[in-house]
Amino acid sequence: MSFVRSLVVGVIAVLSAPFLHAAEVSVDEPWVRGTVAAQKATGAFMRLTAASPLRLVGASSPVAATVEVHEMAMEHNVMKMRPVAGLDLPAGQAVELKPGGYHIMLMGLVAPLAADAQVPITLSFERPDGSRLTQQVDAPVRPLGAAAPAMSHGKHMH
Repeated sequence: MSFVRSLVVGVIAVLSAPFLHAAEVSVDEPWVRGTVAAQKATGAFMRLTAASPLRLVGASSPVAATVEVHEMAMEHNVMKMRPVAGLDLPAGQAVELKPGGYHIMLMGLVAPLAADAQVPITLSFERPDGSRLTQQVDAPVRPLGAAAPAMSHGKHMH
């Protein structure tokens, strides 16, 4: 009997382990800035709300050779952009990736990004225990000169 009990306890432990569920991170209003023919880099923007504490630690996309989490910040009256190792997502608090702040940088674009195209982006997150999870986002391309959309606080995309 103890073997059966151990087996049942093991199965319950595995089934109750934390797995990625779409509800772990809500992604609102993702978009990518369109490009011109010779342009090899652009930004992706969105609002992320994690159900439990997470850290955005990376991203990837088939449209770019390199994808990084970046920060734009003023340094000695000069706007500087640089990659960051990660971005904390406190539980239940929306974190905006927006022009002029944190964003996803798509570099080494394989082709120009035209308005109304969809860009698949895989976001990589890390839990406090060090385990990792990913989430796919499809972000529409907005025309190069378009203003950033006003972020609403309506429904979440999962």
